[in-house]
Amino acid sequence: MAKAYGVASQISGKVGQVVFAQTKNGTVVYESPKKPVVPQRTANQQLHRMQWANMAAVYVQFHQTLKHGFEGLPRTMTDYNAFVQANMGVCRVYITKQTRLNGGSVLAPYQITRGSLPGIATVKNEANQLVTDIELGRVSIDGTTTVAAFSAAVVDFNANYEEGDQITFFYGEQTVDPVTEVPRASITGFKVVLDSTDPSLLYDMVSPLGFTNVDGHLGMSQVITDGAAAWIHSREAANGTLLVSPQKLYVDSSVLESYQTAGAFEASSNSYGGINSVGAFLKPSR
Repeated sequence: MAKAYGVASQISGKVGQVVFAQTKNGTVVYESPKKPVVPQRTANQQLHRMQWANMAAVYVQFHQTLKHGFEGLPRTMTDYNAFVQANMGVCRVYITKQTRLNGGSVLAPYQITRGSLPGIATVKNEANQLVTDIELGRVSIDGTTTVAAFSAAVVDFNANYEEGDQITFFYGEQTVDPVTEVPRASITGFKVVLDSTDPSLLYDMVSPLGFTNVDGHLGMSQVITDGAAAWIHSREAANGTLLVSPQKLYVDSSVLESYQTAGAFEASSNSYGGINSVGAFLKPSR
């Protein structure tokens, strides 16, 4: 800091990086403080942020139907936080900030539930229909099938299922906006509680899409194309807590792969400000 004399003594304000201030002791000159430079995120920080963007977008598509989908959570952790924790670094999908703001999302094989009940295995048959390991025997399922008949078949042929258990089916459709080329996903859920005394028609509660007898097993009524699917087994325990089967979305999509590449990561990262390239050259001291 210094005093100014002559013509400079009549100046007030900022000139370049120099500030002139009038005080009772005369004109004081000092250098303008430099604004702190906020460094760009490191590659590791961006890696997490880019994955989070799509996970958040997909989670929203479940419309809060995944509540209590993760057993034994501490009170400080939400189902959404558990969902992110289960998938961060496991299934990496990168969308740009613009895609996220435009409601875009990419279906991915995310884990959507975690619990102590045995998981429901799925496989594609020769007709490319997705089929579970839930046996139904020769029980036909059509527009006349009741919840009672379906429930009896599930309980009779599968030792892990009991009266009062619930089977939930989620189906997701993947599309691409023809104008903006933004990938869009929509997820629909169906559920039925096993009750061998319920005379209601099964298809009044669920869709044939995920509740069809395929080769003696519960499966889909059509080929899965550009979509995702999962069946979940849940049960209310004696203490009121919910037990669930650990499940991941089965995804068959021509869109997914293009959002898992290095180019997709770079585009996503740049949309959020980029990576601190200087940080890549820093080395720890020895």
